[in-house]
Amino acid sequence: MAWTKKSHQDIKEIVFSALDKNVNYSTKGVLGIPASYLDDKVFNQDDAFLDNAPYISSLIKNPNHIGCHTRGSSESFFSGTQQIERDLIEMCAVDILKGQPNEFDGYVASGGTEANIQAIWIYRNYFVRELKAQLDEIAILCSSDSHYSMDKAGNLLVLDVHKVPVAFDTREIKEQEILHAIETAKAQGKKYFIVVCNMMTTMFGSVDTVQAYTNALAQAEVAYKLHVDGAYGGFYYPFTEGKTSLNFENEHITSVTLDAHKMAQAPYGTGIFLVRKGLIQYANTQEASYVEGEDCTLIGSRSGANAVAIWMILSKNGPFGWQEKIYILQKRTEWMCKQLDQLQVEYYRHPRSNIITIHAKSIAQDVAEKHGLVPDNHHDPQWFKIVIMEHVTIEKLMPLVDDIKALNV
Repeated sequence: MAWTKKSHQDIKEIVFSALDKNVNYSTKGVLGIPASYLDDKVFNQDDAFLDNAPYISSLIKNPNHIGCHTRGSSESFFSGTQQIERDLIEMCAVDILKGQPNEFDGYVASGGTEANIQAIWIYRNYFVRELKAQLDEIAILCSSDSHYSMDKAGNLLVLDVHKVPVAFDTREIKEQEILHAIETAKAQGKKYFIVVCNMMTTMFGSVDTVQAYTNALAQAEVAYKLHVDGAYGGFYYPFTEGKTSLNFENEHITSVTLDAHKMAQAPYGTGIFLVRKGLIQYANTQEASYVEGEDCTLIGSRSGANAVAIWMILSKNGPFGWQEKIYILQKRTEWMCKQLDQLQVEYYRHPRSNIITIHAKSIAQDVAEKHGLVPDNHHDPQWFKIVIMEHVTIEKLMPLVDDIKALNV
């Protein structure tokens, strides 16, 4: 197991040891890097302040994690914190998503949007290079509840997006609807499919049945690659009770997106992209010849401090601490659902999710706005969602319950 609970002292020693292996701009005669430590006229670099702050120290030292460090060589100037990123990728791929050790590439992206686009970019290039596909023969296939990053990817990569409708009340996709979407795309000349399966959608927390996709794709006899968008659910869904096929034990799944700046409470800019070995090179930019090891990522230069932040959070909690955290959020969510049931409020909630989405007809819009509920559409809302995060305690939920109760009297 790569993921173990560590004390604050252990975390400090590992991070500071990694920073010592990185280039020190103050003491080393490194003249060719277009970067430096953070501006010391603005950012406090006092040793007494930084001695007990490994993450802030990482920000100050400003390591550039350009490239992908799970394959071949990388910029040797930042080898120390690159190892922390490699350990993080292994932790996520193996301990959380049940893959086999040393069988995955990946990197800390700017967020789930970039990680989803990265997957679609890789698979587009794979189909073009290996199967001689034309762009107009490749389609993105996802549900109508999928994140808008799929539409961004289609726009950027010149690919059509085919969406499978979902049931309004249950947010479920049916195998027959998937098959119909595939056949419609085939009738338009599509032969190759980049499929995105949701592990908790952003608006509803709904989870796609991956077997519905794989069964339909097998029946349609089309070539495909299957990506899981776990940007919201990746640090939540695997820790709830029950078994799942939405991990790397499923041979059909070749890549997964996670987003640490949601449930993991990491700084923004901490998405994670994971992919099976042998695929990330389809996004390699050989023209990045001045980068040691070249660059297989969409973003290019990246803050090594972001990888340190996620690694620290997971290491401080450990796997059992993380499971306990999710258990508490599940119980809070169940408590809120019970209140809504008693008030006969219509809502959707996947049983392994901490998102509750209330039907617009069951809540006044001014009440939803007062309590910061987010609509599915700001112009014509049909749903408003509650997300039970760390700060969303029962004490903070009670005023919303009281306001709904007052309207229903």
